[in-house]
Amino acid sequence: MSSGFPGGGPDMYGGLAGRSMNGNTSQPSYRSQLPGIFMDPATQIANRTAQNLIDLHRYGLPLLQQQLRPHQQQHLPVGLVSGSNLQQTTPNLPYVNNNNHNTVQNRVQAQDSEKKMLNRLQELEKQLLDDNDEEEGDAVSVITNTNSEWSETIQNLMSPKSITPISPISSASPTSSSSSSSSVASPVSSCSKQTVMEAASAISEGKNDVAGEGLTRLSQASNSKGNSEQRLMEYMCSALKSRVNPVENPPPVTELFCMEHVESTQLLYDLSPCFKLGFMAANLAIIEATLDQPTSNKFHVIDFDIGQGGQYQNLLHALSTRSQNGKPYIVKITAVVENGCEESLNVVGNMLKQNADKFGVCLQFKVKTLKLGDLTRDSLGCEPDEPLAVNFAFNMFRMPDESVSTDNPRDELLRRVKGLAPRVVTLVEQEMNSNTAPFLARVKEACAYYGALFDSIESTVQRDRMERLKVEAGLGRKLGNSVACEGRDRVERCEVFGKWRARMGMAGFELKPMSQNVAESMRSRLSYGNRVNPGFTVKEENGGVCFGWMSRTLTVASAWR
Repeated sequence: MSSGFPGGGPDMYGGLAGRSMNGNTSQPSYRSQLPGIFMDPATQIANRTAQNLIDLHRYGLPLLQQQLRPHQQQHLPVGLVSGSNLQQTTPNLPYVNNNNHNTVQNRVQAQDSEKKMLNRLQELEKQLLDDNDEEEGDAVSVITNTNSEWSETIQNLMSPKSITPISPISSASPTSSSSSSSSVASPVSSCSKQTVMEAASAISEGKNDVAGEGLTRLSQASNSKGNSEQRLMEYMCSALKSRVNPVENPPPVTELFCMEHVESTQLLYDLSPCFKLGFMAANLAIIEATLDQPTSNKFHVIDFDIGQGGQYQNLLHALSTRSQNGKPYIVKITAVVENGCEESLNVVGNMLKQNADKFGVCLQFKVKTLKLGDLTRDSLGCEPDEPLAVNFAFNMFRMPDESVSTDNPRDELLRRVKGLAPRVVTLVEQEMNSNTAPFLARVKEACAYYGALFDSIESTVQRDRMERLKVEAGLGRKLGNSVACEGRDRVERCEVFGKWRARMGMAGFELKPMSQNVAESMRSRLSYGNRVNPGFTVKEENGGVCFGWMSRTLTVASAWR
């Protein structure tokens, strides 16, 4: 839609490698000799303790103390580490909650388990230290024979029934325990988006049962009346359900052509600074390219999707603020259509003419019903001496390309427009990769793009406004079509600016970087009266002017010749 806005004015889980306590790489690894031992965490702890005792037997206590890390020493009885008798020391009982009503029972159970573990350590130490001629293989046999008993002992120590972990309580705040647990939890957005990607991955692999479980969790985090994140998850969940079962949950296709969607799109252009400023940047680029001569006071604009004409209301207002030695500006606007909707466009033309009269601009408005192959300067009524501008503002992304049709209407239209020899071609598009990207990439892109867009709307429009509800319903249809549909059913096929540069270049166009004046003017309008959230950004990049929210670019305006 090229309808602008009314009015003008200012490896994540890594494995744990085995270690030799003496650091000698030439020694054989017990892990390689006994693969059956390393089966569970309790067994691993038992074997690491047994290995410490073997090293004590072979290399002596000082070397073992030197090489044990502090946290490893804590897992050995104090008497063994310090050289004192094992029976003289009773280790502390970690992780016992003194405030728990089962404290006494838990402590007794833990002490019993600790005593059992000490008995096992004494037996193993005796077998190792009483025979100095013991071979390493015999030591291994000791480990193997006591393996099951070790597992049972340590498993009992680690059992939740015996140990009650507690969060550290800060003395600064009596409620810090609850706040600590909330800080450990992942943000809702991260969890929700991870669930989205897990469900989408299951869908792409044909695991609909797994996807269904993920969508059930996702639905619990969604709320059509909640914050921007919850509302986004509501539409994303609906889109993925349409992908799983399009019969029961048909995706939006024809809905993108209904009047309700047209109105919601118009409201988006009105309410979002990223879209509104994109139209304004295109207008300034048209004015600078066509009225570059002091004596020039007229130009002709060709538009292939004029919508409700909001962009041109701003254009007319911009012209009214420029002086031309008392001569009125003459503007011709030609709306090109294929399916004969002249009547509704004539209504738009009449509205624009009224505004032109008010602004002191002479406007000539025409509607042309033309097929793509009939697009010429003559058929458009272009005069030889008038500068010609072609406006593609949020229009090209709905044109099918080579991935949809061998006719490739998108590139064909660009070549036809190049044949018109326009002074300037303005292109404003959403910075979103949803054209040829595969399904999973589109889901990820949709989460990021629409997430930023929902957040930006949250910052500028009150949640209970009817206009906002309509805008977000329209965005939900766009998101659903992008995620759930393929082929011709995917109506909207956005591309990032880098791809548009390549496509425009193949059609024969050369990038015409927008002047510094355009970017500065957009920045001043964005901050005018401090009415806009500072999260919105305007920046010049690669010859285009980018409009975004926080660190995410949402739209890009560019000019070509």
